[in-house]
Amino acid sequence: MSRPITRSKNKKLKQDDDGVCTSEIWRKIHETGVVTEDDINQLYMIYKPVCSGCRVNTKDNPNCFCALVPPLNGARKSGLWEKVSDFVESLGPDPNKDLRASDDSPAGLTNLGATCYANGILQCLYMNKLFREGMFSVEPDVLREQPVLDQLARLFAQLQGSKLAFVDSSPFVKTLELDNGVQQDSHEFLTLFLSLLERCLSHSKVPKARTIVQDLFRGSVSHVTTCSQCGRDSEASSKTEDFYELELNVKGLKSLDESLDDYLTVEELHGDNQYFCESCNTRVDATRSIKLCTLPDVLNFQLKRCVFLPKTTTKKKITSAFSFPVQLDMRHRLHELCQFDLVYDLSAVLIHKGSGVNSGHYIAHIKDKNTGQWWEFDDECVTNLGNHPFGEGSSSSTTKSVATDATHSDCSEARIAESNGNGLNTTHSQSSLVETFSSCDAYMLMYHLKQTKNISENGGIVCGANHREIEGVVASARDGVSLPSHLYDEIQNFNASYLDACQQYSHGKELELNCITDRRQEVRSVLAEAPVPPLERPFYWISSDWLRQWADNIIPTSIDNTVIQCLHGKVPISKVTSIKRLSAKAWDKLFSKYDGMPTLSHDDHCRDCLIHGAQTVVSADSYRGRRESLKSLARDVLDGSCPDGKYFISRPWLQQWWKRKVLDAPSEADAGLTVAISCPHGLLMPEQAPGAKRVLIPETFWLFLYEDAISVKPDDALGGLILPSGSIECSQCINELSEAACLEDSLRSVKQKQRQNHEKLFHAKSMSLSADCKYFLLPSSWISKWRNYISPSLKNPDIPETLDGVIDSLMCEKHLQLVERPPQLVFRRGAIFQRESSAGGLTIIPENDWICFCEEWGGTKTKGISATIEHINYSENFLIGSSDKMLICEDQLQTGDKVKNENGTGSEQILIKTCPEVCESCIGEKESCELMHKLNYCNEDISVILVRGKEVPKSILEASKGLTETDRRVSKRSRKTKNGNSASLKVSASTSLYQLKMMIWESFGVVKENQILHKADRIIDIDDESATLADANIFAGDQIIVRDSEIHENRDIADELCSDKMELQHNEEGFRGTLLTANISSPVV
Repeated sequence: MSRPITRSKNKKLKQDDDGVCTSEIWRKIHETGVVTEDDINQLYMIYKPVCSGCRVNTKDNPNCFCALVPPLNGARKSGLWEKVSDFVESLGPDPNKDLRASDDSPAGLTNLGATCYANGILQCLYMNKLFREGMFSVEPDVLREQPVLDQLARLFAQLQGSKLAFVDSSPFVKTLELDNGVQQDSHEFLTLFLSLLERCLSHSKVPKARTIVQDLFRGSVSHVTTCSQCGRDSEASSKTEDFYELELNVKGLKSLDESLDDYLTVEELHGDNQYFCESCNTRVDATRSIKLCTLPDVLNFQLKRCVFLPKTTTKKKITSAFSFPVQLDMRHRLHELCQFDLVYDLSAVLIHKGSGVNSGHYIAHIKDKNTGQWWEFDDECVTNLGNHPFGEGSSSSTTKSVATDATHSDCSEARIAESNGNGLNTTHSQSSLVETFSSCDAYMLMYHLKQTKNISENGGIVCGANHREIEGVVASARDGVSLPSHLYDEIQNFNASYLDACQQYSHGKELELNCITDRRQEVRSVLAEAPVPPLERPFYWISSDWLRQWADNIIPTSIDNTVIQCLHGKVPISKVTSIKRLSAKAWDKLFSKYDGMPTLSHDDHCRDCLIHGAQTVVSADSYRGRRESLKSLARDVLDGSCPDGKYFISRPWLQQWWKRKVLDAPSEADAGLTVAISCPHGLLMPEQAPGAKRVLIPETFWLFLYEDAISVKPDDALGGLILPSGSIECSQCINELSEAACLEDSLRSVKQKQRQNHEKLFHAKSMSLSADCKYFLLPSSWISKWRNYISPSLKNPDIPETLDGVIDSLMCEKHLQLVERPPQLVFRRGAIFQRESSAGGLTIIPENDWICFCEEWGGTKTKGISATIEHINYSENFLIGSSDKMLICEDQLQTGDKVKNENGTGSEQILIKTCPEVCESCIGEKESCELMHKLNYCNEDISVILVRGKEVPKSILEASKGLTETDRRVSKRSRKTKNGNSASLKVSASTSLYQLKMMIWESFGVVKENQILHKADRIIDIDDESATLADANIFAGDQIIVRDSEIHENRDIADELCSDKMELQHNEEGFRGTLLTANISSPVV
């Protein structure tokens, strides 16, 4: 079924349409004063059909209710028809989203910026049931005295008993005084944190709590050195050292077994490393090794993935795959072979994602000992991995992305392999298959002792293992661990308030959504009943604006029809585009629910407004007809083909009147027809005055224009005078115009004479200089201003200052000497020329020009700054750089710079000598102030250009110098060719060269070691990258050229950002300044 087409039905009636023309209806009403029902149906557009297919709500059809609501599956940006998801979002955060999935699901920890390293370690400690029991058994008095223990116990209590899916870790982080914006090493954090806990727990009197760290994590090793001659061990070999984790090498090793073999390998001491044996009383060859004496319940392996690169003095992360078993038998690794099993189960894997050493992200994969399920702890997000550390999908025998890029996420595989481990003194073979996993990013491994047998009386394992059983807690809350009473009540109260907030939100959301659903159904049902067939009665008028806001808003206001009422309390014809015809049924529904006023039915048409409107429309038609007829007369007047003119009006005003669109009534632009031709003395303005052109118009035309002007501005209709054709021009204005014209002619001749007197200087032609002539110096800015003033093409230029004042500004008050340096000279085509510069300065002019300037611009001839060109022999004894002499710029010397003297021996150099002399002290002080101002910039632009090749193109070098040699011919190729790429960088005077090179690296991809920086033809060769741009004389607006040496290999900028080189500005602080490095000998307050 095709959609009904109503576009043609809603078109505005034209003169040739079948319906009665609207203008004829207005004319009939105006003539008869009678309004019929047919007239009302036509004027109020009641005859139009009900619209059902428009894309927009048509204003010229009161029977159109289209587009008030979107389609069935449509939506709008706001209001009643907003997307449900967007509306729900506007209700605020949903607390139910933070609800823990189930009681068996662990909770996450919030990442406060860069605290993922601490979150992973805290989750590993929390998931250790024995450690959690020990923390919960600490006395309340001790917790009050030890804030670290108190916050850790509260954190564990929230992780265990809270209904939240993740717990806020900020109180704990603040207590440790950690910087949550700095990424730290998780291994260092664990080491320092266990040491801190050991000191804090020493104040507890509960045995289970006081030694929980030592009981679970502490083992012991001995460093044994054996003499190869006498076979005796050193005295230090009998001493043992405690350890809380074993640091294993990863580089060049593939598995945990290989790393343990490397850790326990025997080292040969010979040559320069010989050992001094006290028994042999001499240096002898010996062996040295590490012996495992006792093992803890929780065996932590720290994988040393960060290695130091001496060549680049940076650290690099090793991302090779490393395999480790699910079960680890450590019995054969002990120094003394134990007769009982020491089998450890893999319980946690701490993973570091990312390629940088000082960046990246830590996550933890931890096993729930009660259920055997593995969980991934990624800050707030906790994911069930099933029965495997890297997910159920990793149990296949195929390799899973082990050799992928290190920047990708953790690459893991699960494979079944036969694990054979060799001890130092004995060989142990394991015939059973052990499930082994491999990871490119595993950073720390945690193993829990699977079982212990034959516990000795003091709680230690035979063969030295120091495992000791901890008595369980009778009352259990989750996985057999109960909360302390004071924390239990606190958690319960929090859960109750949180669940209540969830319930309130859900209830409020349900009410709001039900309200929206009901409102939408109401709007659609009312609009379905709203249309009334054409010419059918009864019906009611309603405001389109109110109907639209009622259909759009969730909570509409009362019915407001006052905006569509006239002064007579009815519906005027002027509101026909702002009203809709509503059926009686739809009106009753709206009125009964929303009330409001006034009620406007089908009989409430304002006949008074119709009659007045008819009069207005007829008048407008009449006005348009008269004005259209007079436009052709205006054209004749402007063309000069209307001889019977009676009144003067402004010609420009009439031109604008003729161009304006014909309206229904006069506008403000129709006033002021003689203002431009009326002089201040009350007479006719002379026609030669600017904008005073005039024309004569017929009297009938004048009367029409005058009536329009009076209707717009009754007080000042013309803006000027009534000027009949016999009006005389003002003689006073004629005299003033004549005087102004004479002055202008005189000034024009003066400027022309100056152009003739200073032809070369005016046209800025290069002038060769001679040593036999006397010259004078003037500011280049004054010369430029003078050129603009005498130029015939510029209107109203600024007048230059008098010469005496200009010369005084060039002299210092203290010494009465010159405070500007003379311009530099350049040899070109065998002659000496002034070197032009865009920086301003002084300009050399001939003596004749100076004399003319003094006469023309009020200068004293003897007060001028003279300059002479001198040839100086190298053999003469003179002081180079004296205050009154300016050597030619050495970087501009070409062939002919040094000229032979008359006898052909020796060579000469060109200098400029000024009178008065140059004041070096004042210039130095001035330049110092300017330099300080230039060095004090902040967040300004510099231009950077990248060029390829061994040398910088000459065109780029000259452009960077800012040379403006106007008469030098430049080839089209050098003008059009753009060498390299360019970029604009925001820098400050305090920006370091290292930071600038990093910005260039980011913009162009050139590693900083390959960057050779140029400023003009000077290479910026500063070894200290911490030097600032001010130290390198790089100022705001400078152009820096970067040449790529292409010596070093390209690398990712992320590696540089994450390396120790980024610490040029601030050394690595680690945990300095936190409680982890504080020496706590007394309770922390």
